[in-house]
Amino acid sequence: MGPFGASSIVSSPRIGILIVNLGTPDSPKVQDVRRYLREFLGDPRVLDMSPIARWFLLNLIILPFRPRRSAHAYEQIWQPKGSPLLIHGQELATALARELGGSFKVELAMRYGKPGIRKGLESLCGSGVERVIALPLFPQYSESVTGSINAKLREEHERLHSPPPLQILGSFCEEPGFIAAWAAVAGPALASFEPDHVVLSFHGLPERQILAWDKTGTHCLQSSDCCDSLGSKNRGCYRAECFATARAMSRELGLAPEHHDVSFQSRLLRDPWIRPYTDEVLTELAGRGVRRLAVLCPAFVADCLETVEEIGIRGREQWSQLGGEELLLVPSLNAEPRWVEALADQLRSAAT
Repeated sequence: MGPFGASSIVSSPRIGILIVNLGTPDSPKVQDVRRYLREFLGDPRVLDMSPIARWFLLNLIILPFRPRRSAHAYEQIWQPKGSPLLIHGQELATALARELGGSFKVELAMRYGKPGIRKGLESLCGSGVERVIALPLFPQYSESVTGSINAKLREEHERLHSPPPLQILGSFCEEPGFIAAWAAVAGPALASFEPDHVVLSFHGLPERQILAWDKTGTHCLQSSDCCDSLGSKNRGCYRAECFATARAMSRELGLAPEHHDVSFQSRLLRDPWIRPYTDEVLTELAGRGVRRLAVLCPAFVADCLETVEEIGIRGREQWSQLGGEELLLVPSLNAEPRWVEALADQLRSAAT
């Protein structure tokens, strides 16, 4: 049975839970965004190139210009209590602690920015937990994000004095609880909106990272159907796991093949990224006469810059310019009850 399928309850010992997301700047001010981008894009797993090339790209091309544009984007979505990603993360941690009960202590951490992974681990260990279970909040595995989180978790755990054992949970791209939670959120929204078409838009990655993952060089991106199923050859491949999520969600939501598409957003620089690109899919759909479009972003479990601003603001503006009537961004899972229940089941299962 998958990690979302169990429901046994831990009575003892006390278990520390660390849920980990990507991160957010401290504020939408340019200096805070620049500091965040320096940490994020300075990670060699994110900008996977030689140290010299990464230094020049980061310090001479990205940091002189991108922080101001990104700060403007953050300003459009910033809330009185902070960034949506942080707010939803805090709400999820609180709801999860309530659902799990007193045998568990739950902390939220970010790979970049605050609250950091070190602080989260120190808080859990200082409370006397006997084990720590860490869950990167990314349904599909990628070396640049999940791999970086895992490496940071292990690094910070090793720095602690006599730490309790650490267990890191894996990706959950097609786990029934995760898919059911999305259906619980998206089903009513789609029924009310009545879209002509649905797009499942995932965060993109450079093609070179997908090719680097495939150590054999014989499967990933070698044919148009390389991601049509998930098996021993491609489990752990980010693109394949995205398509696995899309298949499971489309079945659960009853989306006909001709009425939905899968695409990838957020590409950076000029290198080829995994296709199809979301902005190009929108252009194609508008040309086919689609007018009411719904977009889901199943690579994210919490609304953030990439969902609220990139799709909900810029994507909607693009859709209007293309002649579309309306674009609905379906909210992410955030701290919805079905998602909290699914996560609790996963963590109880891991704790047994």
